[in-house]
Amino acid sequence: MTSSAAVMDNRHQDRRSETPFFSLYQIGIKTGRRMSERRLNIKAPVYVDRYAGHLMLCVICIMILSSLDAFFTLNILVKGGEEINPFMAILIEDSVSKFIGVKLALTSLGLVLLTMHHNVLLTEKIRVRHVKYSILSGYTVLIGYELFLLHLAAA
Repeated sequence: MTSSAAVMDNRHQDRRSETPFFSLYQIGIKTGRRMSERRLNIKAPVYVDRYAGHLMLCVICIMILSSLDAFFTLNILVKGGEEINPFMAILIEDSVSKFIGVKLALTSLGLVLLTMHHNVLLTEKIRVRHVKYSILSGYTVLIGYELFLLHLAAA
């Protein structure tokens, strides 16, 4: 039996190894493993190393729907419609490629920020990821409405 004096007290020792200045994790070559919170009762924003597949699918679908929105908007304008958003109207009058570039850039920037903060609680039960699902639903309704307008213009 070992005596209590012979056993070292390691409770206060930091067991983490030093991270080099250029770590494979920081460069992005080696990815982390954390996909959710470590503790369920934590109130601070939680950031993860990897994102779930359904979140990435949501982001890709929003980008596709945003591209379709730009395409259908231009088709509606050709058939006699008018752009209600004054900022986008100025871009369309200036250049169609500038309109598409700015629209997709703003959408992708917003999605990057929403994806980074997807676990942040907005209220007691609503997280940022729920906002992304709402955006996806809104874009789906918008595309349906634009298809309806194009059908009316063709008739």
